[in-house]
Amino acid sequence: MADLSPKKQLDGFIAKFSPEVATATKKALAAMRKRLPGALELVYDNYNALAIAYGPTERTSEVIFSIAVYPRWVSLFFYYGAKLKDPKKILKGSGTQVRHIVLDTTARLANPDISALMDQALAQAKVPLDPKQKSRIVIKSISAKQRPRRPT
Repeated sequence: MADLSPKKQLDGFIAKFSPEVATATKKALAAMRKRLPGALELVYDNYNALAIAYGPTERTSEVIFSIAVYPRWVSLFFYYGAKLKDPKKILKGSGTQVRHIVLDTTARLANPDISALMDQALAQAKVPLDPKQKSRIVIKSISAKQRPRRPT
C-alpha cells in the first residue's frame, strides 16, 4: 500500500469497515475537513481502531481532535477535552486529558453544543490551525496486527 497516495491508502483503510460505518466515517471526515481548513490529517491504522487526528503540524502533541473508527461506531475525540467547559456533560471519559463523543449520527457534528466545544478546543490549542496552510493526509502508522474491522 506504500506506493498508493495517502488519500487512496485512507480510502482502503475505511473500506475494511462495514458499509454503514464506512459511510459514517466519510461523512465525519468531510465535516471535519470543512470545519478545519488548514488542518493536517494524521492517520493511524492501529490495532483497535482507525484514527484520523487533526492538528496544525505532524506533531502528535499538537493534535486538537481525532476521529476514531471502530467496527460498530465512529467517535470524535478532543485531545485536551478535560480542560473544556462542558456544562451539559456531553463529553465522555474520565482520564486526565482526552474526552470523546460517540457520533451516533454524523449530524451531531453540527449540534450547536458540540460546535461550541470544538470552538473552545480550537481557541485553547497550543498551536492554532492556519487556514491558509494546505491541508494534507499523512499516514503516520499502520499496525501489522489489527482487530477485525467489521462486527463479528
